[in-house]
Amino acid sequence: MQGKVLRYGLILFGCLISSAAINLFLVPNNLLSGGISGIAISCYYLFGLPIGTQMLIYNLPLLFAAYKTMGKAYTIDVIFGTVLFSLCIDGLQFLEAYNVVDDPMLAAIYGGVFTGIGYGIIFRVNGNSGGFDIVAAIAKKYYSLNMGGVIFAFNCVIMVLAAMLFGIKPAMFTLISMFVCSLVTDKVVAGFNNKKTIILISDKTVDIADEIIKEVGRGVTFLKGEGAFTHQEKKVIFVVVNLTQIAKIKIIANIIDPMAFMIVLSANEVMGRGFTLPRDKIDKMIKDRKEKEHLAAFIKK
Repeated sequence: MQGKVLRYGLILFGCLISSAAINLFLVPNNLLSGGISGIAISCYYLFGLPIGTQMLIYNLPLLFAAYKTMGKAYTIDVIFGTVLFSLCIDGLQFLEAYNVVDDPMLAAIYGGVFTGIGYGIIFRVNGNSGGFDIVAAIAKKYYSLNMGGVIFAFNCVIMVLAAMLFGIKPAMFTLISMFVCSLVTDKVVAGFNNKKTIILISDKTVDIADEIIKEVGRGVTFLKGEGAFTHQEKKVIFVVVNLTQIAKIKIIANIIDPMAFMIVLSANEVMGRGFTLPRDKIDKMIKDRKEKEHLAAFIKK
């Protein structure tokens, strides 16, 4: 129950951030956003219709399609996010009067950053604010199309319409905002605890691993490898480290084996022992698992 309350609270928080960004940065500078909200903002500029109310109306046939194709549980989740986002957009419309940034370029960048943060929070807890995400999910289910590609195609259509209605300049600024928004959304969803993965091949992997454990304080995993030319079996070092620890591992490898082959890769999100879970919690999980295994073995007997 507590987990559900936290999840819905985060969806609300994400909706508030994105809605505030749209009303503070995009609307006062005649910019659009992607998806259904972009269509609603266009109609707001042309006819003065409330953005949030429009979004709710435009989402109704999409929600019906989601119910028919994706099921009741998915649709209920989407309805919550859709209604919440629509209410937040209209509820925060008063922010439009402040016009905190009067430069279209800055408005596009800041609008993209903060809408991206809001969407990222929503998607990080597996929420949904409706719109083209529903269409993309249906397209993926029935036609195996990439969701990102489907959404991008719809947004391209919106950009063409924006250029025809409001001129090429606002459309280009909107494109910048959408690009920034997508980058920030991905960053928030993936997490900010970026680490580096090191794969190291050497004839002295045991010595290098011992020094990494001793000097750097990181756990090391040995992977089994075999040279394709020599067919010689090798132990491959696999280790995840912080950015600041890479230089120390390079020095260790260079001292022990100057011929060591080392690859450094980015790890967008790392979870588990030594990174996101405290040691006492991990030990408890291991203990609980062992107790369950013993109980299962006893019942079998």
